[in-house]
Amino acid sequence: MSGRILVVDDIEPNVRLLKAKLEAEYYDVVSASNGPDAIELARRTVPDLILLDVMMPQMDGFEVCARLKNDPRTRHIPVVMVTALDQQEDRVQGLQAGADDFLSKPIDDVALFARVRSLLRLKLVMDELRQREASGRALGAINDTMSCLGDASAKANILILEDDERQGQRLARKLGEDHHLIHSTDPRDASERLDAENIDLLVINLAARGFDGLRLCARMRSGDKGRAIPILALVNPDNREQIVRAFDIGVNDVLLRPVDSNELSARVNTQLRCKRYADTLRQSLDNSFEMSVTDQLTGLHNRRLMQARIEDALIRLDRGVEAASILIADVDFFKPVNDKWGHDAGDKVLQELAKRMKANMRAIDVSCRYGGEEFVVVMPGSNLDAAMQAAERLRIAVEAEPFTLGDGQGALSITISGGVTELFQGDSHEAALIRADKALYNAKKAGRNCVLSADDKNHANTALG
Repeated sequence: MSGRILVVDDIEPNVRLLKAKLEAEYYDVVSASNGPDAIELARRTVPDLILLDVMMPQMDGFEVCARLKNDPRTRHIPVVMVTALDQQEDRVQGLQAGADDFLSKPIDDVALFARVRSLLRLKLVMDELRQREASGRALGAINDTMSCLGDASAKANILILEDDERQGQRLARKLGEDHHLIHSTDPRDASERLDAENIDLLVINLAARGFDGLRLCARMRSGDKGRAIPILALVNPDNREQIVRAFDIGVNDVLLRPVDSNELSARVNTQLRCKRYADTLRQSLDNSFEMSVTDQLTGLHNRRLMQARIEDALIRLDRGVEAASILIADVDFFKPVNDKWGHDAGDKVLQELAKRMKANMRAIDVSCRYGGEEFVVVMPGSNLDAAMQAAERLRIAVEAEPFTLGDGQGALSITISGGVTELFQGDSHEAALIRADKALYNAKKAGRNCVLSADDKNHANTALG
């Protein structure tokens, strides 16, 4: 996996050495020698990863990282802080500034590239989510209220997998009361919890003797739900091979044993921050998809999804799977409602009609707003007789109780007329809608408040209303 990496260091030989190593692995490398230039270059080139030295003139790496993470244009870029400092408080300070990881000089090449590959994989996923969110925003399907990051201080559900009960309890105490902590000593129990519960982070001891932690991590990453859960692995500092394999399998971060409380808390918060950002992007995408196929006034599906469902039903019919029918329903004398009581009252009528449609049609039926006061219901698995019975049931439910107009304007009796057709092999959604629309027209001519099928020849005699 390639990518653009920004190297920031005020010592030119360090830059040249790191650049040579990265370019030998086919990464595209740009560089900056101070903090202000690094921030400007990051904004302009939007690299996939930043390797940031801590000790620099003008502005140290901690401040540079904090500024990058506070800028919406660059906060999504992973930052690895590189320094000769090797004190835990320095690592904690870097993580609290927003860094995604911390490497000590001299840099171990194997560990470096393992971290680079891991963070670039994460960046690739985040970029895909951000691009889709941008498309939804451009179409107006996502607004700023949907993409807020939420409460960063909210408690998270953290699962600790440690085969030593006392060690697990010690880890839980180090994390304090900031989160909901679940301790498990059995990988099977942990797997069941990961599948069944809403877990925000897995903390796993890869040095445990009672189970193969790497195998569990690999199994998690092979499942749909497990891919989205960050993993913080506890490892022995001398087991470099295990650290590298952990990153390659998909572990998000590693923490060297013995565990320091402050560094544990900082790395946990870093992973939770990234997960919440990803969750927010995914929720925005879910919202944008929902809005793209939903009529905003009634909450029913819109014409786009209606067409797709009719075409799905036609495919199943052509394959001999099942019959299907559609209903077009129209509110009788709707224009006088708007003219006399106002458009707000008309909207109330349409919203109440949508509720009655949802209540009286089957769960598998797809109720859609076709436009104005017209509605379409796609009924998979229904032949003409079953569809006519369902349409008549809806007509009776609409007529049964007056519709409240709101704002103290009382209630009004509303009726609907409907046209039903069964789908035919070789049909198109346009042809089916034309037949149903003709049946609706005939129902209007027959006196309204009735349902007719496309096969009806004598309107007056077949009106069910």
